[in-house]
Amino acid sequence: MANPTSLLYFVPMKPLFFVLLVVAFMAACSTTQPPAADAAAFEPVRTVLETNCVHCHGKNHFKEMPAITSTRALAGLIGPGKWIVPGKPEQSRFFQVVTFPDEVWGAMPPTGHAISKSEARVLRAWILAGAKVPAGNLTLSPRGELPRSR
Repeated sequence: MANPTSLLYFVPMKPLFFVLLVVAFMAACSTTQPPAADAAAFEPVRTVLETNCVHCHGKNHFKEMPAITSTRALAGLIGPGKWIVPGKPEQSRFFQVVTFPDEVWGAMPPTGHAISKSEARVLRAWILAGAKVPAGNLTLSPRGELPRSR
């Protein structure tokens, strides 16, 4: 029998178990998000993504393709060992494929219309600065016409 002066003696076990289960579940579901960026500072990156990436990686993307539908989805691609490694553009698969020449298999976008050098500089600077996305969740929508394949 429990000691009557013990705290657990006065707390019914089922509610305590439920609270501990909820806390454990919340801890398991939490993910580390990159630090938030100012929305205005993110705007040049957003423009590059919406002009060059979201046409194919948006809401109608194939399941094998990483989704870039929102800043929340983008944040899920950021981190050590992920598509975008904060502070390390050359180690980021995302940056590698968008800077491949059109002739290289796997170059993105795969339309024969590589991103411009100025757009590559925007993405490189963003990744070097930590690949921060704005707090909250911004929807990313395609801008302009879908570039045609070669």
